[in-house]
Amino acid sequence: MLAAIVFYLSLLISLGIGFLYFRDLGDVSQMVLKVKRENMVRFIRNEYRLIVVASGCLVLMTVTHFGFGSGPGWIYWIGLILGLFLIGFPYVWVHVGLRNQKSSAQYFDIDEAREFVSPSSPVLVNENEGVARAHPDAQLMRPHLAGNEEGLGGRNVVMTYCAMANLGIGYTPEVEGKALDLEVVAQHGNNLILRDNNTGEPIQQIYGFREADSSKTDSGAVCPLKPSLAMKPWPTFRMTFRGFQKAYPDGTVFLNKPSSNPLLFLFDSAMEMLFAASIGKHHREAAPVMDNMSHFDDRLDNKTYVWGVDIDGDAVCWTDDFVVEQGNLVNTQVGGRPIVIAWHPRYESLGFWYNTTGAPVTEIDFFGNTPNGKLERVEALKPGMFWHVWVEFYPHTDINRTSEQAKAA
Repeated sequence: MLAAIVFYLSLLISLGIGFLYFRDLGDVSQMVLKVKRENMVRFIRNEYRLIVVASGCLVLMTVTHFGFGSGPGWIYWIGLILGLFLIGFPYVWVHVGLRNQKSSAQYFDIDEAREFVSPSSPVLVNENEGVARAHPDAQLMRPHLAGNEEGLGGRNVVMTYCAMANLGIGYTPEVEGKALDLEVVAQHGNNLILRDNNTGEPIQQIYGFREADSSKTDSGAVCPLKPSLAMKPWPTFRMTFRGFQKAYPDGTVFLNKPSSNPLLFLFDSAMEMLFAASIGKHHREAAPVMDNMSHFDDRLDNKTYVWGVDIDGDAVCWTDDFVVEQGNLVNTQVGGRPIVIAWHPRYESLGFWYNTTGAPVTEIDFFGNTPNGKLERVEALKPGMFWHVWVEFYPHTDINRTSEQAKAA
């Protein structure tokens, strides 16, 4: 009798935890299920503990079945196979399929990169002291994180990427001088969720700080409890690969070349095809492929690309066509700081700089040079992401703010 109770209780616990694991971190499950963010955060924080409990229950179920004859064979085998699938699929998906390259990424010269990246392909760029790295969206799509021990001109910078948001942000993965151990674990609101494995805390990519270190304001803005608890963003901007070649002929390019391990090669190839199909549809259609959004705003079409900035709770975004319509140049303010925005046709890039000249800027080149000195790029820029994702996390956002609107505010 006791053995039978243990058998069925172990079965129910293992399948219950397995279902929650598959639902919350299985990713593909979100194509059909609406997953609450709080449930996902809870499982991220407790993933390994819950896996141990679920696996232990499967073992206990096996012992009671074969050792004490508890439970019909058909229930045991169905339960075992289903339990292994519910636990195994999300674990393999997250820890093998989404394995990152935060410290092992390889960067190649432009000549070699031309074999893998077309001239018009969009790339995400970080630059430091003349050292520039380009990250093609297609190459970043599966690993999500790219960086290496060499760093960006000696600085520790990891490119984070979310294909669902079309968002790349370079971060220094440190908080208050302590290194973070970043891992890709999920997405919610069509934006990547990382985990700091040192603390087990989730990190929303668009925000850059750990869940436990966050605070929400009355306006809906989310910010860290104090600035030092956020990872330092590194100025990240978009351009085409041909634009990158013109601007940085000695630059390097991240390439996610196939694994030499035949099993990983086949697995990664299948993952690439799945990603390419789903993200392609995500770009083509107005509705998100995974609709786990909680906010909708029709001021812009869902899949409009926007360049967003949030400074001290003041969130504003711009579209590239609006900047072009203003004569390729916009002077404005965000969070009380003067900003100049410029479109450079030669490099096919929209740039954002802090205006420290004390007057509106009328002339600025791609590198930030003006008649009154060189300006620094805005490090808080989220370049070319989808509108429906930006407004999900910044529902209080302003759109296409001009200097006149900034003065009125």
